Amino acid sequence: MTRQAGVPHESAHGHVSGAARYTDELMQPAGILSLYPICANQAHAKIISLDLSAVHSADGVVDVLDLSTIPGRNDTGPIVQDEPLIANQTVHYYGQPLAWVVAESEVHAKAAARLARFELQALPAVLDFTQVRAQAAYHLPGKVLARGDADAALAGATHRLQGRVENGAQDHFYLETHASWAVVDSEGLMRVHASTQHPSETQHIVAAVLGWPLHRVVVSCVRMGGGFGGKESQANAFAALVALAALRTGKAARIKLSRELDMSLTGKRHPFQSDYDVGFNADGEICALRAELIADAGWSLDLSPPVLARALTHVDNAYFLEHVHLTGLLARTNKVSNTAFRGFGGPQGMLLIEEILSAIATHLGLRADQVRARNFYRPGKATTHYLQPVGELRMDRLWQQALALGQFEQRLQAVQAFNGSALAQQQNRRRGLAITPVKFGISFNKVTYNQAGAHVLIYADGTVQINHGGTEMGQGLHSKMLSVAARSLGIDPAQIRVMVTSTEQVPNTSATAASAGSDLNGQAVRAACETLLTRIFTQLRRHWQLAEDAELRSEHGQIRALDIDGFTMPFTRAIQLSYEARISLAATGYYATPGLSWDLQSYTGHPFYYFSYGAAVSEVELDGYTGTWRLRAAHLVHDVGESLNPLLDVGQIEGGFVQGMGWLTMEELVWDASGRLRTVAPSTYKIPTISEVPDDLNGDFSVALLQDAHQDGVIFGSKAVGEPPLMLALSVREALRDAVGAFARTPTRQPVTLACPSTPEALLNAIDAQLGV
Repeated sequence: MTRQAGVPHESAHGHVSGAARYTDELMQPAGILSLYPICANQAHAKIISLDLSAVHSADGVVDVLDLSTIPGRNDTGPIVQDEPLIANQTVHYYGQPLAWVVAESEVHAKAAARLARFELQALPAVLDFTQVRAQAAYHLPGKVLARGDADAALAGATHRLQGRVENGAQDHFYLETHASWAVVDSEGLMRVHASTQHPSETQHIVAAVLGWPLHRVVVSCVRMGGGFGGKESQANAFAALVALAALRTGKAARIKLSRELDMSLTGKRHPFQSDYDVGFNADGEICALRAELIADAGWSLDLSPPVLARALTHVDNAYFLEHVHLTGLLARTNKVSNTAFRGFGGPQGMLLIEEILSAIATHLGLRADQVRARNFYRPGKATTHYLQPVGELRMDRLWQQALALGQFEQRLQAVQAFNGSALAQQQNRRRGLAITPVKFGISFNKVTYNQAGAHVLIYADGTVQINHGGTEMGQGLHSKMLSVAARSLGIDPAQIRVMVTSTEQVPNTSATAASAGSDLNGQAVRAACETLLTRIFTQLRRHWQLAEDAELRSEHGQIRALDIDGFTMPFTRAIQLSYEARISLAATGYYATPGLSWDLQSYTGHPFYYFSYGAAVSEVELDGYTGTWRLRAAHLVHDVGESLNPLLDVGQIEGGFVQGMGWLTMEELVWDASGRLRTVAPSTYKIPTISEVPDDLNGDFSVALLQDAHQDGVIFGSKAVGEPPLMLALSVREALRDAVGAFARTPTRQPVTLACPSTPEALLNAIDAQLGV
């Protein structure tokens, strides 16, 4: 694959050399204390007694945090106050902390935690969807998103199918586990350093737990070693704990979770179980859809309501649904509280419609790629089921580019020839091919969060500092903000430095999530830069004695008057003159996404500023003896608008695709009958590695950006790229389904049932079903 042009990540050298520092690697005060949890050993129980006397007297122990030590609110719920920081009367999931030991070292804290004595009275636990349905164990009443008359359209449909789709959870498995440390400074401020995607929300939760006002709490995030949504809300509890420990002991305190603790205590991508009833015509066009989507929220709500909302709004994916009735429910189970994960419910909704279209194609004996294309949004059918116009229809153009890039027709013939060959029969192998689309809405579900601020400082030597509310988790946000500022000010990026994200520089920020980090913060940075240039230009017009409306421009390190010869000045000199003239060289910038609306009652409105598009062609080869498979080729086309940095965007597309492939095919989380998570390390939880990716040197793995894709109304015509590429991996699962179907001894119109994740065991079960075993 030819690598795209672009400026390397601003911390690339630090990442590969080890020079980049993360939260727990920052210079910490001498004598910093460590925290370790005392965890419950049942999934659902009443707390009868908790004896911590031996813990208090253990070697190295300085304090123990329990219910009695919380001066403020014992809750960290980001939306609803249903999530106690420390278990209160009832245990809701296996491993829930009953208390936290604060000791001179992590070794001391861990040893002391084993000395706790507690008695729990077991209560009935809800651990799977069967129990959820039987007990109607739901957090909230169901939500309905509907258009047209689905029941009448179903009754009049030429063809009709029913089915169930279920997907498992997915662990974020960021390289840096959750980490926070805090200290009360000499001025009485609580300074918290946290690996968090949402410093402002972390600030709110810490202040609430301490019972302090917000202006006494400062939260900073230097960078994260991955987030993927797992540090959007779930970092808050750990930050609150270290702040509480620092307040009580007068010393700095830290938490750095082990991989096992991180996987046991933190939420996952939501498992979904969805039932559908679909009506369609002889060409495979959907006439009506009725579906019920149940999301496993876990023991508390966390961000589950907006996750479910995004799932419901993405059931359409790239397809027009005229008559549709969707019901969404949030299951209450005795597991960790599930949370944001790249795609935020969108992948689960899109998995459902792709399953449905595959079933329709098989039932009718049609090609799946053609059935998909026939259902695309098109002129006259370009309004979503929640009543938002789609806007520019890019899917057909992108689809054709993907078909060409992936040489789909040639591959289809080759796959069919291989599957019919003696070699395939002898080796019991089959190949599969699929192309799937992506249409993903960009903006936060909650309109309030679609805002950002920035603070830009220009120093007398012409160098610049940028402060913005976004956090860097390896995705390249800071690199893009450097690019935005350099382009806006017309100077070399080497003159600019992006500062650590902190609530004392930019207040009331939104999470770096929803793929909106560059959109929101980029506009805020640009606004601040333009304010500064306006001031500088005004001063230069006076200096040069030009008319007030004389047009000036800053580019390539020079400021010049347009259409007037002889009026040019280096940017650095202009800054010096502005300083001498007592012109302010600091400015704030602010941006709020326009035109958004969302009715929480009717589930209708205009929740997304625009849509991002993509398509992927994937070819797989499946071993019928072992259920193992390999991805022979993957060719991806994605719409990033006018890219701010093609190199970074291609990296995000590659990474999103591979992470999505992991969720759909190999990342299996397993809980035992007691509700204890058993897959808590890479030895038992398999994530994709380089060996699962085709060799791009042979042209088997390629990424192309949609050309001529400028998007109006966004920062320099660019589009979000963080989340949408994950759903390109649906093509891998559909290719595996195609390969499974090829094992049938005789052609069948029966849809292939394939569990998700499609592990080797699941694939063997699916092959057996095709063979009638």
